[in-house]
Amino acid sequence: MRTLGLIGGMSYHSTIDYYKGINDAVASRVGGHASAPLLLSSVDFRTIRARQVAEDWDGAGQVLAQHARTLQTAGAQALLICANLMHKVAPQVAQAVNIPLLHIADAVAQQARTLGQSCLGILGTKWTMLDRFYADRLLEWGIGVVQASPDDAEVASRIVFEELTRGIVRDDSRRALLEVIDRLASQGAGAVVLACTELPLILRDDDADIPLINSTTVHIEAAVRFCLGEVA
Repeated sequence: MRTLGLIGGMSYHSTIDYYKGINDAVASRVGGHASAPLLLSSVDFRTIRARQVAEDWDGAGQVLAQHARTLQTAGAQALLICANLMHKVAPQVAQAVNIPLLHIADAVAQQARTLGQSCLGILGTKWTMLDRFYADRLLEWGIGVVQASPDDAEVASRIVFEELTRGIVRDDSRRALLEVIDRLASQGAGAVVLACTELPLILRDDDADIPLINSTTVHIEAAVRFCLGEVA
């Protein structure tokens, strides 16, 4: 198997899901006592969050790039950022190393194609929902995006940062997120991406009237395929 480096800690709640999900899948497919050869470099999310609030994306990119270099030096043969939003600095991270970066939006786009969906809504933090870095990556795969309103993006972002990244799950917040999903569907989205790795803590795949693409799940699948040598 090939060794994969994980840049985690954004937040640690979802990084746990990555570690468990990748190992569970490898154990199931290979059998016996198999587990995935993983290296984890986990950031202090407090420092990343401060840079997000300050819109210091270059500074955030430098932090993640250093973690990427650490993982490459330790023997990682590819990298995975265990977060959606921090793919905003994915180009900076990728340029810091000479091993592949498994981009989360690529995994989402492949799942959208499997589902026969060509237009998606994005649910996540306000930057993931409103900035172009995620939508443009999907567009490279021929997948269009319905953009949420700024108000809906603020609602989702508040729930992510004030609750989910702290391990808080509230029923009223679940209802608020489902209302955002309904509005994206009314604007033409055939499916909605749970484009924050904390969202599966509060939303299940069958909670909405349209398909929900769990970005964590599909990113984990891409990781497993790499580890098992099923992709180049």
